Amino acid sequence: MAETPTYGSGFYSRIADGSMLSARQVVPTLMELLKPTSVVDVGCGTGAWLSAFRENGVTDIFGVDGDYVDRKVLLIPQEGFRAADLSRPLNLDRRFDLAISVEVAEHLPAAAAETFVQSLTGLSDLIVFSAAIPLQGGAHHVNEQWPEYWQHLFDARGYQVVDGLRPRFWNNDDVEPWYRQNLLLYVNKNQLAALPQELQKIAQGPQMLAVVHPSVYLTPSVSGLRQMIPRTIASRLRRVLKR
Repeated sequence: MAETPTYGSGFYSRIADGSMLSARQVVPTLMELLKPTSVVDVGCGTGAWLSAFRENGVTDIFGVDGDYVDRKVLLIPQEGFRAADLSRPLNLDRRFDLAISVEVAEHLPAAAAETFVQSLTGLSDLIVFSAAIPLQGGAHHVNEQWPEYWQHLFDARGYQVVDGLRPRFWNNDDVEPWYRQNLLLYVNKNQLAALPQELQKIAQGPQMLAVVHPSVYLTPSVSGLRQMIPRTIASRLRRVLKR
């Protein structure tokens, strides 16, 4: 990705505590439901989520992110990290029990979205995924989309969305609101029968994906406001011109 200074040490230090606290809340549930023995994190940053998996007994972990990540501040062994351009196809020559990619996809250009999903589905039959929605805002968010946008791309690769994680953490203040709002599970349709019954039932029923958490709605970011204000003005102008 071109704007590598965006993701310097200051960026990761700002999000480190919230990422770790969130991971420590979410990972035990993922262990209970999915029982992974190997996990890859695509867009791992300094490795907070992988570190939480290690705390829960997973020793086979691997992280991938840009070359801008300072290896000295990694929370995982350096040999378990690979630098890569996430906008390009990723091939690790193996598959994992679980792949995660949380609040990463919005940092990649729209032209790379299909490639990114292809990279994830090439790594695991189970993918925990979250990506910023429109107007969520954040550092270098260049492709904020509603979940249905990503669902379409995963569906084309044979993966079913299962909204069985967000309800568990919706009211948990120890989990950052963007995870509570955006965290979804995608499952290879050939592996749906291996899921716990509760997740199978969710997969078979109606799922409302485009939701906004109150904590995100009530605290719009500066970048979100910069997008919202011109749109609001344009909308009002259109109404005026129609009179």
